[in-house]
Amino acid sequence: MHKHKPAATPYAPAPHGKTGMLQPLRHRRFRQLWLANLVSNLGTWTQTFASAWLVASISASPRAATLVQAATYAPMVMFGLLAGVVADAVPRARLLFVINAFMALAALCMAALAAQGDVAPGAVLALIFMTGTGSAFMWPAWQATTSALVAPEEVDAAASLNNLSYNAAAIAGPALGGVLFVWIGPAPLFLFNALSFGGMLLVYSAWMSSAEAPGRGAPVGWNSFMDGLRAGLGSAAYRRLLLHTAGALFGAIAFASLLPLFVRDVLRGEARAFGGLMACLGVGAVLAAFLLPSLRARLGRGPLLGAALGVFGAMLLALPLCPHWLLAPVVAVGGVAWAAMVSTLNGAAQSSFPVELRARTLSIYLLAMALGQTLGSVFWGQAAEWLGVPGALLLAGCVMGAHGVWAFRGRI
Repeated sequence: MHKHKPAATPYAPAPHGKTGMLQPLRHRRFRQLWLANLVSNLGTWTQTFASAWLVASISASPRAATLVQAATYAPMVMFGLLAGVVADAVPRARLLFVINAFMALAALCMAALAAQGDVAPGAVLALIFMTGTGSAFMWPAWQATTSALVAPEEVDAAASLNNLSYNAAAIAGPALGGVLFVWIGPAPLFLFNALSFGGMLLVYSAWMSSAEAPGRGAPVGWNSFMDGLRAGLGSAAYRRLLLHTAGALFGAIAFASLLPLFVRDVLRGEARAFGGLMACLGVGAVLAAFLLPSLRARLGRGPLLGAALGVFGAMLLALPLCPHWLLAPVVAVGGVAWAAMVSTLNGAAQSSFPVELRARTLSIYLLAMALGQTLGSVFWGQAAEWLGVPGALLLAGCVMGAHGVWAFRGRI
């Protein structure tokens, strides 16, 4: 029986050239997906805010609040490798259409549950897990699709653009949700997320019927799965990237996990304060999109990642120590570091292997990311039980700083 063997393509860092951030938008299909994804990201961030604050509002336990992040990323740990095989074997436009329809249905269920009132935290977490399952199957196909729509030298710029879309929505979604949550409750916010998938469904529907739709790739099966696993784990440099990814996200998830508790228990604030601080992170991340092309060309991936980790760690250290009026700019600086960290890791992962293996190898990268976030969410929730929220943030800042020193001295 013939076995498909992966091309022996070594891991190679991107060349040090400056590519304009907007250059990937010259590709029509990438531009359509990027615009539709911007609207979808707005809905996602609105739901992210609403679900986190809803659980923090109905449960006093720090562990329950941090389990929102664990429920979001645990499906990637469970299904991530399978998702990569499926993404390489099924026509991606059709696959992404089905996945987005599934996630829209999950958001509708969330809206219906919230509209009934007297919501149990377990039910909310179950629906968050359902949405996370859709994300687990979406991300390998999405990242492999978008990176294949641009030239190789534009992959890093495309990653920055996708980060810009994500983080622009991270400003508007929580800020809008923080205002509306008190007035109209969470149900309309979840309903808005369901409707926000409409643009993506239209684009994928049109793409499925076009001549340029990506076709079927490698057959789904054990050989296909093992080919991707061997290719991803066979490269020492890619294994190093996976360690950096898991470690970086393990520390960084402390911010998202602990922020609702920090606002509720330390600041004694309400939904608007939580949404405002989430939006500040997005402001910094959007600003970073305009700074990153020059920084990446000057520093290279390793030093840029190390600096980003160090700055994000400093932000975590500063949160429980600085006066309240200084919190917004501190979090915004952390947003710059967050965007630099994520786009650097994503760009490295997307440019590591050829198109025919990309979704399967990306699924290993996404598994490392999700594993760090899932374990980190559980750990920082327990740390908050032991040390209090300020103590957990200080510990997370020290972890990020130590990782930054390692990354700064290495090659990504």
